[in-house]
Amino acid sequence: MAEQFASKRNIRFMLYEVFNAEELTQYEFYQDHSRETFDMIIDTVWKMGVDFLYPLYQELDKNPPQFVDGQAKVHPATRQFMRMCGEGGWINANWSYEDGGQQVPLLITFVNSLIMAAANCGLSGFPALTTGAANLILNFGSQELKDLYLEKMVSGEWQGTMALTEPDAGSSLADIKTTAVDTGEGYYKIKGQKIFISAGDTDATDNTIHLMLAKIEGAPPGVRGISLFVVPKYRYAKDGSLERNDIWCTGIEHKMGFKGSPICTLVMGENNDCHGYLVGEPHMGLSYMFQMMNEARIGVGIGAVGKATAAYYDALEYTKQRLQGRKPSQKDPTAPQVPLIEHADIRRMLLFQRAVCEGGLSLALQLSKYVDLAKVGVEPEKHELLVDFLVPIVKSFPSEYGILSTSAAMQCLGGYGYCQDFPVEQHFRDIRIDPIHEGTTGIQAQDLLGRKTTMKNGEAYRLFMEEVKRTMAEAAEIPELKPQAEALAKGLEVMDDVTSYLLKVRKEKGPEEFLADANLYLEMTGLLAIGWQWLLQGVVAYRALQNQPSEGDTKFYRGKLITLKYFYTYELPKVNTLAHVLKTSQGLTANMDISLFDEE
Repeated sequence: MAEQFASKRNIRFMLYEVFNAEELTQYEFYQDHSRETFDMIIDTVWKMGVDFLYPLYQELDKNPPQFVDGQAKVHPATRQFMRMCGEGGWINANWSYEDGGQQVPLLITFVNSLIMAAANCGLSGFPALTTGAANLILNFGSQELKDLYLEKMVSGEWQGTMALTEPDAGSSLADIKTTAVDTGEGYYKIKGQKIFISAGDTDATDNTIHLMLAKIEGAPPGVRGISLFVVPKYRYAKDGSLERNDIWCTGIEHKMGFKGSPICTLVMGENNDCHGYLVGEPHMGLSYMFQMMNEARIGVGIGAVGKATAAYYDALEYTKQRLQGRKPSQKDPTAPQVPLIEHADIRRMLLFQRAVCEGGLSLALQLSKYVDLAKVGVEPEKHELLVDFLVPIVKSFPSEYGILSTSAAMQCLGGYGYCQDFPVEQHFRDIRIDPIHEGTTGIQAQDLLGRKTTMKNGEAYRLFMEEVKRTMAEAAEIPELKPQAEALAKGLEVMDDVTSYLLKVRKEKGPEEFLADANLYLEMTGLLAIGWQWLLQGVVAYRALQNQPSEGDTKFYRGKLITLKYFYTYELPKVNTLAHVLKTSQGLTANMDISLFDEE
């Protein structure tokens, strides 16, 4: 295994040079923080990654959870890690002091998530799920629910989950069948089944608190009838003690990767005694859950960046050390072999990985800065719309391109990349879940094109364009970056043209054909968004070079600029191909006869 799984130098560049994290401390909510406290937080999590998480990465894959005595028995380190996260305040670091948090900007906690995911993605999911579940109770639950559950959850003593998926519904939440019957005694009786519940019932903590979607008896059909419930594994009895709730794990899935975090099948109400406690108002469950889902989708994107980044550093170390072949200009077969990194094709694959990883991280941090600004009241409507627009891109681009990036890392190692001698093959297996987790790429694509692009008369789309054009204008003033600024400007024109065309298709031919190739639209937009972030980084790197930095910093900034040039030369041109397909496919997949798949 490589000793490096991410780059602290790149993290500092992003936080302090590109996104000016210190700027947030001028606002009252973050005023107790400084660069020193931010560095202390990051250094602490980094040390945890180096000393605890990363050494366990391959071990958790070789010793996956087992289904024992009706629950998932996980690696003992999982319980230790949850307690570490609770003691360090990582589970609720963003919360206000009043709610028991540290008022840490999301910009910083996202970096913590990156470090944890890069060091050990299997373990990193446990506290992240608990954070999401606890946030729902904090924001929408009654004071009683908060008093009963939050302290134990944020301390790492109890685990939180998100329980949505069902066997016959999948991503179609309108079709869930789990029911809730009001007993009139302060709780509902829950009955149904949930599948693919991450960390759904493990021995990592003493209790598991499920945030579960169900339909109250007599509720309106479809998504309008969904409510949200707290359904604990152990519930409070009338005397205040804990007793077993009627919710049971019936098995765990045997997965391709991401094995450190089990996914469970749950059955509720087999004995007609599963107690669930309503969160907020009846029939508002989906709108509440979307908060957790959006947080989870951003987390998936960050996690994908982390996995791909770890694979990149494995590939980088290997190609620097492994001697193989000679350069094409070297004709003497007795000449010494050269390191793999001396070959142009290897450099191309490394640049691709760096472009994906550092571009994806930059976009995620851009989104988090918007969240932080909205939270302190800086143009909240604008920044919330930008967040809404970017969430499906932040979730999907690192997930989809992260697979390609990790595949390139495997290719750099050749045959060893396919073997368990090195962890790259594990990174490849681990990252494959990310385009599926928390809403498939197809769902994200329909969300972007069908909702986000048109919401509020296209306001979110317009704001996105404005942000990109602001960076383009800065870059256009720098002769060395003007070609890239012009290329991005042409890309935005292409996107505008395609968007107008597709909106016309929606009007004339309906939603089926309009959304048929939404995946391609999402990829096109993702490439432009990453191009924007590379141009943003390029402006900062170019200006830093004008100040004659140290030799090490000079190499770092030059590395940024060469990766920028790579992205604009090799990746951004794909926008034109995607646009061509979007305008000429003419509903091929939407309108085809499905019987043509029959072979007889």
